[in-house]
Amino acid sequence: MKTKVKELRTAAGMTQQQLAERVHVSARTIISIEKEQYSPSLMLAYRMAEVFGVTVEELCCLRENRDLEDRKYGDLP
Repeated sequence: MKTKVKELRTAAGMTQQQLAERVHVSARTIISIEKEQYSPSLMLAYRMAEVFGVTVEELCCLRENRDLEDRKYGDLP
């Protein structure tokens, strides 16, 4: 799943380790999210959104991801 985690983290001047510590996960988890290899749980997405002062919808690009999925399954032209 595409997210804005890397974009928001770098704009905030945070390292992956610093973000990981703030949201109680490993740096490896943050790396995997940023590489789109892992989708964060709802609680983890909520914690990260709070850190960056954005909504979960914005952090996780929910509208964009939904549209991509809909196209994949033929729900949208």
